Amino acid sequence: MSVSVSATARRLGSATAVAAALVGALALPAAASTPHPATPPRDAVVISAVQHDLQGRGVFSGRALNREWVDVTNTSRRDVNLSGWTLSDADGHSYTFRHYRLAGRATVRVHTGQGRDTMTDLYQDRRQSVWGHDSDTATLRNDHGRYVDSASWGVHHRRDADRRHALGHRH
Repeated sequence: MSVSVSATARRLGSATAVAAALVGALALPAAASTPHPATPPRDAVVISAVQHDLQGRGVFSGRALNREWVDVTNTSRRDVNLSGWTLSDADGHSYTFRHYRLAGRATVRVHTGQGRDTMTDLYQDRRQSVWGHDSDTATLRNDHGRYVDSASWGVHHRRDADRRHALGHRH
């Protein structure tokens, strides 16, 4: 009788091991379907700061325009390919990121004026101010044109924030 119990216990143990292996094998495709590392979580890339109020002498000179900027920050640990993403104002002025990868936990400053692009500073090469001094909205969209983030200031700030809140966007 003890031989029969021992054989049954071994069969049961083998069946359990086979079942565990099958469950593990079935779980692999689910893990493989996680988002691609280059795809950031929705809130991973944000507009972290805006300098829009140019004042002083030579406000519209090339160098002065570089004092007008928007900071775009990647809050995730993974690099994000910003190629094809756009940064625009309420009047439709738009800057398109070209061949640019933002490192994890890094910020790039997008200047309005002219200059030489680096890993930390990009230039729109404009000769006129883009961001409204009294009020405006800076909007960041991904390469598919989908809303990513925005920052508003001035008179229209409250209305824009209310509208985004109603649409479920964060401010």
